[in-house]
Order: sequence, then structure tokens, then C-alpha cells
Amino acid sequence: MTRPLPLSLLSFLTLLASAGLAAQTDSGGPPGRAGRVSYLSGGVSLQVSGDTSWTAATINYPLTTGDRLYVDQGGRTEVELGAATLRLSDATDATITNLTDNLIQIGLSTGTARLTVTALDSDDSIEIDTPGGPLVVTAPGVYRIVISPDHGTMVAVDKGALTVGGGDDAVSVAEGRAVQLSGDDTLQVSDVGMPPESDFDRWGGDRDRGLAASPSAQYVAPATPGYSDLDGAGTWETEADYGPVWYPSAVPVGWAPYRYGHWVWVEPWGWTWVESEPWGYAPFHYGRWAHLRRGWAWIPGPVVRHPCYAPALVVFVGVGDAGVQAWFPLGPREAYNPWYHTDDRYRRRVNGPGIDVTVVNVETTHYRNRSLGFTAVSAATFRGGVGVARHTVVVDRTVVTRARVIPHPPLMPTVVAMRGRPAPRPPVAKYVTTVVRPIPIRRASPPAQAQSSQPVFHGMQPGQPLKARRPAPPPDPSVDARQRAIAEHPGRPLEPQQVNNLRQGKPAGPHRDPEVPRDQRPAARPAPRPNPPPAPRPNPPPPRQERPKKP
Repeated sequence: MTRPLPLSLLSFLTLLASAGLAAQTDSGGPPGRAGRVSYLSGGVSLQVSGDTSWTAATINYPLTTGDRLYVDQGGRTEVELGAATLRLSDATDATITNLTDNLIQIGLSTGTARLTVTALDSDDSIEIDTPGGPLVVTAPGVYRIVISPDHGTMVAVDKGALTVGGGDDAVSVAEGRAVQLSGDDTLQVSDVGMPPESDFDRWGGDRDRGLAASPSAQYVAPATPGYSDLDGAGTWETEADYGPVWYPSAVPVGWAPYRYGHWVWVEPWGWTWVESEPWGYAPFHYGRWAHLRRGWAWIPGPVVRHPCYAPALVVFVGVGDAGVQAWFPLGPREAYNPWYHTDDRYRRRVNGPGIDVTVVNVETTHYRNRSLGFTAVSAATFRGGVGVARHTVVVDRTVVTRARVIPHPPLMPTVVAMRGRPAPRPPVAKYVTTVVRPIPIRRASPPAQAQSSQPVFHGMQPGQPLKARRPAPPPDPSVDARQRAIAEHPGRPLEPQQVNNLRQGKPAGPHRDPEVPRDQRPAARPAPRPNPPPAPRPNPPPPRQERPKKP
């Protein structure tokens, strides 16, 4: 039997792995995937990465690495993660431990969760870390997890397959089986009877069937969060120039994209749009908008296997007044220029096929939505996380057409924009994640009650740390520390090396990325050639002297 690693050595290896992850992040772009809060019922609280305060979760809020959710008694929530959907029942505490293009890692300390995975590529990994042990999904399917401080961890595989633990000692759990996890230094896996479906499970099944039967699924990438919410909120039509487009219905007079919602600050992207309508996620983080014959239409663009998330597909402009900030939505085939740290791969993915992001000159680009989709608000409204629609500022059309495109709003986010509005602190406890790889596993004999319809628990002491196969990324600096660093260059998101400096207690240091990326700068004009100096004039011949005449 493999012996567990000593804690000191394990911690050292964890730090090495975390440092390696940070080094990779320094040179790469941001993740092309974000979670979406897609359903809320009852009390659901959010704690953003690096913060200790709790706020009320809101529909369409994007979630990323380090964000934490708590569902109060009687509540429910749903988080869409592309091809995976996580649903949480009451008294459930969950953290997005890590979210990248190829990894979904969730920490689940207590409560009830249901995970549905519709697709899993060979290079994708989904891990659920629990007090009983890490669960690694190995096939698309439906998974139910119940964690009790008094009873331990139970996982049931309705469809699909997963493994418990890590390394050569991992135990496979096939479809139609349920196991209980217990133990500390040695993980004990016991077969238990499949639990009956609860109201929460039936609700989750109904939601899954709604996603599978959505008419919008034929027009967008299946991994696009929020596409099913478009079904009852608008109609799909085919336009000759753009293919399938979606027209929203029942919108108020004067509605325009990126006008009915508010701005928040979510790192690593910085300024991020949160739309007010329940359906307002996919059309504001993917695709483009155009004002066509029936009004505003969302153009999802080519269907790709892995759509790339953007915080807001807009162009920011300066209107000549320091107290006003304005923007407008990008139109079809117009290049998106991120205002945060990226790499070439991300820029190509977020723009999609057919858009050349290497030849963009924002000074000469004709943006089709500049006039009709233009929205302006006071700087206080923008930076304060305040709803935009009721606080718009009227700007003269001449000013709009001449407004200068800027890389990003030069505005400092308020604490409300960074963490949301305060909410009562939920009754959750602090917990830590420890990497235990490999985990010695002992397969226990099925208890006598294993054939019953209820799971059998042997008990686990509360306060146990979560067990994981992968180390969690280093925690983000506090909101206060990040806000002080952002104040050096208001509106510019911190770059990876700056965040790492803050983690070490150092000053953030300077940005490495240019304020205006190379392809956003005005086209260079050739320097005027100097006029050649005038050619020297030849010296005139000396005057001819006449000879004196002879007498």
C-alpha cells in the first residue's frame, strides 16, 4: 500500500505546482471560459475572489477562479460552465477553485450538488474536491453529491463515470452506482444504495431537458452559456448577409445593447458588463449586434466547439468631458480589442474566424453602431456599479461621431463595483484545501444496509479540509490591495506579474503591456523627406578684360 506524503513535503510540492501555474499565467492570456449565475431562488450569497465580505448573488454575474457561493436554507442556484452545469441546493457551500480553458475544479465543503456534463474532450478535466476525497469526472453524465459534516460524503453516478482519489489507487465508480467516502489518512470507499430522486434532483432533470430541447441550440455553440434563455425572449430569423440572427422581443422603447444593465469589475478582465434581462448573458459576451430591418439583432457568428468569453464586446470612447463615459456595441465582423492582458491565441479566439485582429486601426475604422448604439453616463454611474438605463446622459450627435476611441475607461472602480452590495454574512465556516496525491484507498465491504434505498454514512468529524488532486492557485490579493494598485493607473486591469507581486506583499510595479496595443495605434505615417539643399551655383566667369587698342 502506498504511504501518504508527509505534509511538509506535500506543501512544498504544492507550492512548486502553484508557482508553475503562475508562471504559465504570466505569459498566457486570460481564460476563455467564465461561469454564469443562471438561476437564483431564495438566499444565495457570493464572495468574490480575494474578499472576505459577502454580497447577494445576481443573475448573469460572471464567476471565475476563487469565487465562492453559499446557498441558504430553502434556496437554489445554478452555474453554467460551458458544457457543464452545476446546481446547488440549500445549505451548500461551493468555491470555484480553478477555472481555465481545460479545467473545472470545484470545492464543495457541505450541502447538496448536482453536476451535469454534456461533453468532455480528451484534454478537459473536471474535478470536485470534497472532505471525503477528490472526484474526477471521466465521462459526460449526471452526478449527485451529498456532503454532511456529521455523515460524510456520498456520490451517486446516474449517468457517466468518475474516479475517486488519485494515482494508481483511484477507484472507478460506474453508472448506476453510489459510494460513500470516509476516513482521514486513508480514504475508505464503501458501496451504498442509490439514493432516490429528491425534488431538487427532479428540478435539475427538468432544467437539463430544457437545455437539450432548446431551439436555440442549433444556432449557437453548445458550450455557450445562456443560449436556452433566448427561446422565450425573442425569435430567430435568417438574414442574407449574416445568417441566423436573434431579435429580442418585448424590449422597452429606446432599448439598445449594453444599455440595460450595469458595469462591474471582475479580474482578470476588468470592466465587465452585467445585463439586467434574465436572457442577457450570451448576447453580451459572445457575437456581435446590428440594427437591421426589425431592430436590434444579435449575430452569434460561426459555430465553434469552444466559444471564447469576453467581458463586453464594446468600443469605449472619450467624449471630451472628464465627467462622462461612453461606449457602443461592436458590429458584425468588427475587431474586438481587449483592454486587459492577453496573448495572440486569446485574441484570435475571442474574435473568431474571419476577423483579422492584426490590421486594426481604430482611428480609421468605420463603426456601424457608433451613432445608433451610443450610450453615455456620468463617471460616477459607470464606476459605481449603478444601473445605466435610468442615468444616461444626452450627448450631441456631432460629438458622438467625432468621439475618440480609447483603450479603456480611465475610471477607478468603487468597492461596490468590485464586490457587489453588502449582504448578511451566511453561516459558513472557513475551510482549506490540501493536496493528497496519491491517496491510499481501502475498499470497504458493503455494509449490510447497502441494498436499501437510502445511503449509509459512517460519520466524519466536521472541520475536515477538502481533499484535492490538484493544488489550488495562489489566493488573490484582497480587494483593498487590488484597488490601491489599480489607482496607480485607473481603469487598467492588473497584469499577472502585478498580481503575483501583491501576493508576495510587494508593490504591484509597472505594467508591461503598452497602454495602446500595437494594432490599436494610428497607422504610422512616413516621415516627410527633407528637401535637398539647393545645388551650388557655379561661379560666374571673371569679367573679360579688353586689350588696349594700339595707337
